[in-house]
Amino acid sequence: MTEAEFAEGFRYLPGYLDAEAQAALVAELRALLAEAPLYRPTMPRSGRPFSVRMTNAGSHGWFSDKTGYRYVTHHPKTGQPWPAIPAAMERIWAEVADYPAGPECCLINFYEPEARMGLHRDEDEETFAAPVVSLSLGDSAVFRLGGAQRRGPTRSLKLHSGDVMILSGAARRAYHGVDRVLGGSSRLLAQNGWPDGGRINLTLRRVTRPAGEAG
Repeated sequence: MTEAEFAEGFRYLPGYLDAEAQAALVAELRALLAEAPLYRPTMPRSGRPFSVRMTNAGSHGWFSDKTGYRYVTHHPKTGQPWPAIPAAMERIWAEVADYPAGPECCLINFYEPEARMGLHRDEDEETFAAPVVSLSLGDSAVFRLGGAQRRGPTRSLKLHSGDVMILSGAARRAYHGVDRVLGGSSRLLAQNGWPDGGRINLTLRRVTRPAGEAG
C-alpha cells in the first residue's frame, strides 16, 4: 500500500523511531502517567465509556464527556495542569510537521487488545493548516483512513511500533479510526514496565491559530 492510495496529504514513515528511542520514550511516558494518569472518557450525549484510556501533555488536553468534545487545560481527575510534551515528541514535530508553530497537545491513547477507535475526524481545533502527527508504540494496529465523508471509501494499513503518520492537506480532515489491535505483536511495553503489553498512540496537534495565520 503506497501513500498515493490514501487521501492527499497523508504521509507514512515506517520505523521512524528505532528500538532504543522507543524504549526511552516509554520510560518517559511511565513518569508522565504518574503525574497525569490514564482515565476513560465518555461519549457525548450517551455517556458511554470509550474503549481506550487516555491522558494528555501540553498546554491543551483533548477531552470528551456527555457535554461534548473540547480542549481543557487541566487533568479532569487530578485537577492539575497537563505535564509538558515529551522532548522526543517535540523533536518529531520539528522534523516532520513542516509547520512554523509548535504543537500544543499531545494526546496519549492506551489501547488494550480489545480497544477500538471508530471513524472520526479531528475537528475541535481552531486551525486545520497544521498537520496531525501520530506515533505508534507497542502492539501493531489496523488503521483505517477515508475521506471527507463518513460513509465514503476507506483504505487500511498496519501501523507498527515506531511508525509515524502525518495527516495534512485533505487528509487532515479525513475520517479515520483503528479497527483492531494485534495483541502480543510487540514486546516493547511488556519489557519496559507494562506487564500486560498493549498499544500507545501519541498524537500531536496544534489547537489555537498562530498570530498572522488566515482563518
